[in-house]
Amino acid sequence: MKKLMTGNEAIARGFYEAGGVVACAYPGTPSTEILENMVLYKDDVYCEWAPNEKVALEVAIGSSIAGARSLAAMKHVGVNVAADPIMTYGYTGVNGGLVLVSADDPGMHSSQNEQDNRYYAKFAKIAMIEPSDSQEAKDFIKDALEISEKFDTAVLFRVSTRICHSKTLVEFNDRQDVGIKPYSKNISKFVATPGNARKLHVVVEDKLKKLEEFSNNTHLNKIEWNDKKIGIITSGISYQYAKEVFGKSASYLKLGFTHPLPFKKIEEFASQVEILYVIEELEPYIEEQLKSRGISCIGKEKIPRIGELNPDIIASSLLGMESEVASSVEILKDDIISRPPTLCAGCPHRGLFYVLSKKKNIMITGDIGCYTLGSSEPLNAMDTCICMGASISSGHGAQKVFNINNEDKKVVSVIGDSTFFHTGISSLIDVVYNKGNSVTVILDNRITGMTGHQENPGTGYTLMGEKTIAIDIPNLCKAIGVNNVRVVNPLNLEETEDAVNEALKSNEPFVIVTKWPCVLKKLSKEDKEQFDINIKPFKVNEQKCKKCKMCLKSGCPAISLEDTVKIDPTMCVGCSVCSQICPFDAIERVGE
Repeated sequence: MKKLMTGNEAIARGFYEAGGVVACAYPGTPSTEILENMVLYKDDVYCEWAPNEKVALEVAIGSSIAGARSLAAMKHVGVNVAADPIMTYGYTGVNGGLVLVSADDPGMHSSQNEQDNRYYAKFAKIAMIEPSDSQEAKDFIKDALEISEKFDTAVLFRVSTRICHSKTLVEFNDRQDVGIKPYSKNISKFVATPGNARKLHVVVEDKLKKLEEFSNNTHLNKIEWNDKKIGIITSGISYQYAKEVFGKSASYLKLGFTHPLPFKKIEEFASQVEILYVIEELEPYIEEQLKSRGISCIGKEKIPRIGELNPDIIASSLLGMESEVASSVEILKDDIISRPPTLCAGCPHRGLFYVLSKKKNIMITGDIGCYTLGSSEPLNAMDTCICMGASISSGHGAQKVFNINNEDKKVVSVIGDSTFFHTGISSLIDVVYNKGNSVTVILDNRITGMTGHQENPGTGYTLMGEKTIAIDIPNLCKAIGVNNVRVVNPLNLEETEDAVNEALKSNEPFVIVTKWPCVLKKLSKEDKEQFDINIKPFKVNEQKCKKCKMCLKSGCPAISLEDTVKIDPTMCVGCSVCSQICPFDAIERVGE
């Protein structure tokens, strides 16, 4: 059986076919769909969303130690969060095979940086595999688990946005019945005290030598001989781009196993070609290792190390010409309208940001989520965005400086519900413990919004659809030691502004929880019981409208101004924020 699949779908299928038992993740584009598709195999594979990537990897590590083939999936910046356990598990080795999927994002389609996580494999002293299409994404997962168990190492499975989201044909196989390996207590292996770890470091260096020998002989690294005037060493999606540009006019060393690199095979290949190119996205990971060994090659001196590659960039950089595909496409730059992302019509975050946008003398530290769009025009209601959970802790630091400098400025830290569970809780503990007085606003839209509506510890449901305990955010904040906690409906501007005003006057930690479901959420039974959602749209009464443009300051994409102010009835969901803003009562609900 063959099926057209994305790389993420194929990874899930590959783990299932390879006898995988436990899969964990924290959602993050471009990796999210791996676990969303893994749950299709929940009869054989246990799946869960973890509060963050560190926890996800640690669950997978525990499963691996207990003897199960395990997988943790995350986007590239998530590996930063999970770096602590992978560095140590690189020393200890595994029991059941363990794969860490790192979904990198060249071009920063949905990320705050475009770091190249291939260096993590080298840093953690573990094996690394890179597929170049969906079929390989499926097949290489099985290889990765076998390598993990054979060489007693975790495996970094590095994919990128283009691999994750592009579709190619995938041939299915039946699930392997590999079972769960027996667990036996092994203190010298799995208890990483300094005394044990010093011995394990010696072992891991020996493993790397054996892995390099394997790298020179594995089918994952293969030479494709064509014209030997040009030789290309490449991996991942860059292989597809290179083939599209050079075709049979060049020979290829396609690397699927990229740490350790197969230097014997590389030297053999390099000795038989006249010009050697290294084509890779982002950093010169392969190139710099070749040059350190005296292998002459051309790479980043011509190919950009910024942004996602494509055939046209490669053709232009190395051949000084457009690719055949690019030259056949007419680019109508003048006809393309810039459409920056914006908060959806009816987004529950809009009311809060509108209230904050009117406040003077405040600094708003933001976080990672769709609410980061509160920084955009016309709201301009966010000053910083660094990483998951940083809003609260960086806001605390900024508030301390303003206090030390006797500056009359208040910090408001804005964080989503899923992000609060991810790394915000420990930051709020820091505020309480160190006697901070910043304001924290937790935007509880009842789901993990930006990555496509995944369950989280506050929703009451697991990834596998099981009903579970929903963590009560206000009570959690009180348990931490926050004395002032208010819960508001963010679509009620008066209620929201009253809470913000009270919080700004406070001299101790203050938490506001804005609670209303994401406008795009498929409402649960509990949502329908708890929230009075009226989806009747609004319209503009042109006799009352003075064209003051106040309603436009909400930034709602359903509202526009040409000759008159209009509300698009196909977009409006009746949130009522614009009607509350209008000073002339010119915005009325349809049918009332």
